[in-house]
Amino acid sequence: MSRHHLDARRLLCPMPVIRTQDRIATLAVGDILEVHATDPGAINDIGAWCRINGHKVLQAQNDDGEILMILEVGQS
Repeated sequence: MSRHHLDARRLLCPMPVIRTQDRIATLAVGDILEVHATDPGAINDIGAWCRINGHKVLQAQNDDGEILMILEVGQS
């Protein structure tokens, strides 16, 4: 299991989800991806995308507009 980071700050919908999707496609099952974003819809959008595609949201927080999501790559 490896830990990876994705900076999706200053990107607007749908780009945080697209960048997350593209990055997860390069990772192995069980890897962890930290996504940093500023788009307020990213928590819901990325969370929904993860549920649909078999990935797990380990943490999702919005701290004064700085969004941090920690995802575990599942089997798509």
